[in-house]
Amino acid sequence: MAPKREHLIVDNRRARHDYHLLERVEAGLVLTGTEVKSLRDGRASLQQAYADLRSGEAWLVGAHISVYDQGNLANHDPDRDRKLLLHKKEVASLAGKVAQRGLTLVPTKLYFKNGRAKVELALARGKEGRDKRRDIAKREADRDMQRAIKSRR
Repeated sequence: MAPKREHLIVDNRRARHDYHLLERVEAGLVLTGTEVKSLRDGRASLQQAYADLRSGEAWLVGAHISVYDQGNLANHDPDRDRKLLLHKKEVASLAGKVAQRGLTLVPTKLYFKNGRAKVELALARGKEGRDKRRDIAKREADRDMQRAIKSRR
């Protein structure tokens, strides 16, 4: 069996800053040809994106995939909602968790896996200002410890 090849397109680092990421799910994307070509050029953004569950289907809302430069009149709308490919049981499970616990579905990564565009969704709970400050202070303390250890060697 061939190894799984992944090629990262875009990573949503802002999501790790703004949310506590709890559970992750991989989903496929329904795309047009010019969207795929634009993704292969790495021209996408997940900054304002989130996943929405509507009538038993999952949708990626707010993701920006730039217009393909060599495209023609059939070029895609860069900010359109894109359908996510998930099993019905996965959609039902996510819908229950989002409705019950007040969580959000946030895209964390967009990548190609064996030639197919995939998005990694995370169930997330929003961080408060003090949580963000605590994370920054912890990261800086870890960095200072690493510098001190490195300078001792």
